[in-house]
Amino acid sequence: MDKQHARELVAGERRRIEAALADLTAEVNDENASHGDQSGEASESGADLQSQMTDDAVIAGLREDLAAVERAEERIAAGTYGRSIESGDAIPVARLEVKPLAERTVEEQERYEHDRG
Repeated sequence: MDKQHARELVAGERRRIEAALADLTAEVNDENASHGDQSGEASESGADLQSQMTDDAVIAGLREDLAAVERAEERIAAGTYGRSIESGDAIPVARLEVKPLAERTVEEQERYEHDRG
């Protein structure tokens, strides 16, 4: 895959992730402000806490995705984008088209995920 196409794919992922993070952060801030205006106190119901925990987990995941974007951008600059960070084997272009932030081949990723959990 040429560098320009790699940059476009990764830039698209950056835009998508940053937009999702901005939307969710604004939504959380709006909910917190709205609840505080209505009740005069912080939200503490079980449903509210569950929603906040879910939002926090999604935000953390999006921040992890942004870190993956930065790593992909570094690999593009270094000329190693499209190669596994584990083995150095080529990651198929079809995989990168679908998952531009892929750091491993499918087999290596499956093994990595299995070993982690």
